[in-house]
Amino acid sequence: MKLQVTQENLNKALNNVARVASGRNALPILSNVLIKTVNNRVCVSATNLNIAITHYIGSKVTQKGSITVPARLTQDFISSLPQGVINLEVDETKLHITAEKYNSTINGAPAEDYPIMPAIKDGQKWKIPAKDLKKALNQTIIAASSDEARPILTGIYLYTNKGNLYAAATDSYRLAERKITKLDKKINLVIPASSIQDLLRIVPDTTDDITIISDDQQILFSVSDSELVTRLIEGVYPQYQQLIPKEFKSQATIDRSDFINITKVSSLFARESAGSVTIELDQASNKVSIQSVASQLGENTAEAEAEITGAGKITLNSRYILDALGSIEEDRINISFNGKLEPCVIRPAGISGHTHVVMPLKS
Repeated sequence: MKLQVTQENLNKALNNVARVASGRNALPILSNVLIKTVNNRVCVSATNLNIAITHYIGSKVTQKGSITVPARLTQDFISSLPQGVINLEVDETKLHITAEKYNSTINGAPAEDYPIMPAIKDGQKWKIPAKDLKKALNQTIIAASSDEARPILTGIYLYTNKGNLYAAATDSYRLAERKITKLDKKINLVIPASSIQDLLRIVPDTTDDITIISDDQQILFSVSDSELVTRLIEGVYPQYQQLIPKEFKSQATIDRSDFINITKVSSLFARESAGSVTIELDQASNKVSIQSVASQLGENTAEAEAEITGAGKITLNSRYILDALGSIEEDRINISFNGKLEPCVIRPAGISGHTHVVMPLKS
């Protein structure tokens, strides 16, 4: 293999894929990245057998070929080089890298030894706007569980209902749901949240469509010059929709920034009580107040103006509230509940398709 690439392009490719390669894998070669020529482009990829990321970059190929090299060393070295043209040449299992004032050799391994993810055959193919998918995943991944005891909850649930595509996640203490776009296909997939985090890193903030191919075991995302394929989580996702109340006895409409501020202040006094804060809606004064108590430090009450229908009180985890508010872009939000023992729903005011549910704490 003999070719020329720019430092900027190769560095971007390595940054996109190298995180997947890890020295903690049972197979030592999985700590490598695969570099190979494909037509007149260079393909840089990495896998841990559960996920694989591939990035294509333009190049001037003089001689075709392939090699695998240590991911971390190669990434750190290329990122340290100045911008400009880099020459890559393979001699058996050695990668020679030359650039202005630099001449280095990295010991690698044959590309034939590198494992690949099985191809998706007979899968569904669909396209949706990349920016819509990225926004929905960012707004729901915060609620995914990190507890491997219930693997199904460590994923993002992607499904269609009545011609619309939704993303949802829950750790059983909170829930986030977002309608993404219209889609006339039957989708029912659970994607590992860890894979979604990698996807969010490589999907650009563009108006390009993202092409998706999925079957019962894997899903492939292709956008711009990058591809990501990951195994799906097996199992049936909980039918969470029945947990979301349709009507409410107590509801407040409030500026999102005001609600964030009073929650942040109250959370400072809630650290020793695992973030527990009590929200009270006062219809007479049209104010939302949040109270927190720290037996050793003191107590705090913060309030803000709101439009209130039905007085009420509920105790929630302040971190869950802030996570929900941080994922909402609109200026006004609704907070709604049916008593201190029922779920609390947080949504953008006047807009459907984006819902957060937080389960109450014992007060």
